[in-house]
Amino acid sequence: MGFGIHEEENEQENEQEEEDDDEEEDFEGKQVGGNRIRAMIEKKNKVLWSLNFNNIPNIMGILNLTPDSFSDGGKFNKKEKGISHAKNLFQSGADIIDVGGESTRPGSKPVSKKEEWDRIKEILKNVNKKIPLSLDTRKSEIMNKGIQLGVKLINDVSGLSYDSKTVGVLKKSRTPFVIQHSQGTPEKMQKNPKYENELLEIYDFFEQKIQFLISMGIKHNNIMIDPGIGFGKNLKHNMNLIRRVSIFHTLGFPILLGLSRKKFIKDLSGKNDSKKRLGGTVASSLYAIMQGVQVLRIHDVNELTQSIKVFKELIKNWW
Repeated sequence: MGFGIHEEENEQENEQEEEDDDEEEDFEGKQVGGNRIRAMIEKKNKVLWSLNFNNIPNIMGILNLTPDSFSDGGKFNKKEKGISHAKNLFQSGADIIDVGGESTRPGSKPVSKKEEWDRIKEILKNVNKKIPLSLDTRKSEIMNKGIQLGVKLINDVSGLSYDSKTVGVLKKSRTPFVIQHSQGTPEKMQKNPKYENELLEIYDFFEQKIQFLISMGIKHNNIMIDPGIGFGKNLKHNMNLIRRVSIFHTLGFPILLGLSRKKFIKDLSGKNDSKKRLGGTVASSLYAIMQGVQVLRIHDVNELTQSIKVFKELIKNWW
């Protein structure tokens, strides 16, 4: 399931000198910027349930069943509204729906396992047989219950750090999962986040976490990675990660990116900010596609799908 980037090697030193101006950064001896990124390596059978990594991007629709999520809290946390929205997201083009019962927006506080499960259980029971579901949770007990009901993917914003039992659940069930990077907990993560070099530090985080998980017996191809835009990052950190997200392809795992309606769009657009931030979501998502990102986590699935169809047609035969 892993992907990488094809890095063109220079045959002569003078060719290297001519291309220096086009390179953005030397990342641990590997050129990763400018014209160095040519194409994703395509391999056969790159399919994870409904996600096909040879046909990018895959769309992960967002279904928040919480009263306090940052963008749509309280809109879909009733059973019928939640089921209806899940169907709408899927029919609009989502490949999988990410269901969450605990808000992890900046400043949010944890909810009990019982409260989180009570919010999501009816949706999981009613939808999972018809629509592929991902479960957005940090808690091993919630993961286990969701997997029992047929959840196809676990999306843990803590990078499996919140609950020490999560690794055991994922190993036993062999359920695919997303490792997201987050600096700190949601309550405090946006209070002056700091990095010496966010790209290197987050790359190292993934490398160390993956090595640990493999040593614990997790199947290599059950892993996706998410740099965690807005999770313990300021505008500078977020922009650097988005601009150079292709760096993470060298780890060899599919990348998931959550850009939808995020605060960096407000920070950049100023007076042109809007409630749904659709323009900024589309712009950043199309850029991510150009960087080979395999999965986009999105609120407005129909609108993004429309933009992708037009975009792909416009760039057809470009290269």
